[in-house]
Amino acid sequence: MKKLIATISLALLFSSQFIIAQDEEKVKPEHLTVETFKEKVFDYETNSDQWVFEGDKPCIVDFYADWCKPCKLIAPIMEELAEEYKGQVNIYKVNTEEQRELSRVFGIRSIPSVLFIPMEGKPQMTQGALPKETFKQVIDEFLLGKKVDE
Repeated sequence: MKKLIATISLALLFSSQFIIAQDEEKVKPEHLTVETFKEKVFDYETNSDQWVFEGDKPCIVDFYADWCKPCKLIAPIMEELAEEYKGQVNIYKVNTEEQRELSRVFGIRSIPSVLFIPMEGKPQMTQGALPKETFKQVIDEFLLGKKVDE
């Protein structure tokens, strides 16, 4: 009986460690500061006259504020998309209250504002809380260049 209890205890310990390890591996949107934005997305001081993307894969930048209800609506969508598109698309968040310089540079006047940045070409900005399916369509077609069947 003691062997059985010890075996069950050991199995529970390993399974709980596995569940914790799986949870830690989840990809979440990365919060950017002015410095990390210039490194990972666009150095607007060095390249003030042209768009030069610094990233290694297409990305989304979610400009938000903690008090904004529509921003809170899309926050879990951004987390789901970060996990679903891991390795294909980077998803970043910029707190407009803390990163006022980035808000000014990009002319953010309404939040949420979401910037879609392909590897080649100019980025596109949308405003408002869009449904997840719309985000997925923009990612698939605009960022990843996939043909989506109607």
